[in-house]
Parts: sequence; structure tokens; C-alpha cells
Amino acid sequence: MKFKESKPIYLQIADRICDEILQGKYKEEERIPSVREYAATVEVNANTVVRSFDYLQGLEIIYNKRGLGYFVGSDARSRILSFRKEAFLKEELPEFFHQLNTLDIPMQEIEKMYQEYLK
Repeated sequence: MKFKESKPIYLQIADRICDEILQGKYKEEERIPSVREYAATVEVNANTVVRSFDYLQGLEIIYNKRGLGYFVGSDARSRILSFRKEAFLKEELPEFFHQLNTLDIPMQEIEKMYQEYLK
């Protein structure tokens, strides 16, 4: 996995796990790979994956069954979508609007491009 410099690695791994849950690779109440397995997959130290798992557990996206491993939470998909939507609306959308204004791009042009994208 290639990592960006602008974001901590454990958060990028957490994002990847969330993406995999949203894509259906890991279903709700299904076991996910162990810390060591996932660390080997993304080629990082196991401690970094532990930090990612702890972060996701704090968000109630995954949970630990002692002796069995980590499992996807029963409402993980909806929680991920809710967190991501909130982050997008608060962090990314204001910057997008700023760029539209700065570059004098009319909303009609964006709407047209969005409609083409949906096709």
C-alpha cells in the first residue's frame, strides 16, 4: 500500500478497512484478518495496525471477541457512511466552494458535469 505524507499511516489503514467494508469485502458480523495478517498485507509494523484497529474499535466499526479476533460491527456500514458524510460536508465541501468562487466556476457548469458523471 502506498501511503500519503499528509495523513498518519494508521488513519490511512483505517480508511482502507472502511473502504473494504463498504465494498463488501468484510460483511457485518464477519471476522476481519488478524493484526499480523493485515500488517503483512499492507506491509507495515503490526503496532501500526493495532493502532488502526483500536481507532476503528473506538468508532464502533469493529469489535474484538477475546481469543477469536476482530469482527465488523452490526451497523458498521451506516456508521462509516455517516462519519464520512459529516467529514466531507465540514472539511472538503467548504474548500470546494472556495475553489469554485476563486476560479469563477458557475454552479450550472458543476451541475452539468455531475449529471454527465451520473450517466
